[in-house]
Amino acid sequence: MTTTPHPLVTRARRLADELLVPSASRVDQEGVPVSHIGAVRRSGLLGVSAPGEYGGAGAPDAVARETAEILAGACCSTWFVQTQHHTPVRLLARAERGLPVRERLLPALATGELLSGVAYAHVRGWPRVPVRVTPERGGWRFDGTVPWYTGWGLNDVLLLAGVTDDAEVVFAFTDAREQPGLRPSPPMRLAALTAARTVSLALDGLWVPGEAVVVRRDRAEFARTDIPRSANTSPAVFGVASAALDLLDGVPDARDTAAALRRRLDGLRRRAYALADHPVPHEHVEERLELRARSHDLLRAATTAAVVAGGGRAMDLGGTAQRLAREAMFLLVQGQTAPVRRAHLAALGT
Repeated sequence: MTTTPHPLVTRARRLADELLVPSASRVDQEGVPVSHIGAVRRSGLLGVSAPGEYGGAGAPDAVARETAEILAGACCSTWFVQTQHHTPVRLLARAERGLPVRERLLPALATGELLSGVAYAHVRGWPRVPVRVTPERGGWRFDGTVPWYTGWGLNDVLLLAGVTDDAEVVFAFTDAREQPGLRPSPPMRLAALTAARTVSLALDGLWVPGEAVVVRRDRAEFARTDIPRSANTSPAVFGVASAALDLLDGVPDARDTAAALRRRLDGLRRRAYALADHPVPHEHVEERLELRARSHDLLRAATTAAVVAGGGRAMDLGGTAQRLAREAMFLLVQGQTAPVRRAHLAALGT
């Protein structure tokens, strides 16, 4: 955690206190409103990791993590919609200077003028290829199904990935709207975060121009960088856990439990973030996976304690404790890869 609050941390806390927390139960039942996304855009949080020369904050990773914790603990659905945006921003920031798609989109993404979604998690399912890419007419044709796409109707552009016959992963941007070759499903009804407007996308000959491509990468090379990164613990885990412990603080006979769990949370967070900051991402992968599993155990304990402390009232769908418990369940599988799943199952069996 940062010692002196960064301006974006201060803005995130104000946004949480004044808007996200008071409306979280309603949003959980009705969906993330456009006005919430508008508030996030105006806050500058969408540019937390974007280069300053493009209008972003260029803030350290510690600031990005802290703001993510705050948003996730306040309203996990709103956090989840906006967190999709940060991967495209980082990818464009690392791209070659002068690349057409970089110069066209990065300024608008950095300032929050545009909000991006992502449609690439399916690439992790190799050797299955849910989305096939083929060169066509100076651009690329995408065919298949994106199983999960979050923020439909809220974001402006999407980062789409597919795999070629030569096992090359192609990442390209397109508009986040129904168009020839791209058709969304109805919004999914999920056990948690239905509010985040998740759909599947049917791709049938979606064509994107060559200048919309941000990177092409050998699939094995993609896996070497993506799998270690996915072993890290999401800041949202600590954010939702902290929100549950804050609930416990308000129950006199639960305060000792809250204090004990908070000590565990602080220790796990320190270790997890130290590994996230390690300069070699593919080192200490087993330790990262172990910490991820232990952090989810802590999250489960914190949200379960909040439900227990709330008694029968915790079962009200408008209540905070049950919402946090469902959000904790969602975070178990968010960003899950095969190594993450194996490690977590092994930890649960010991």
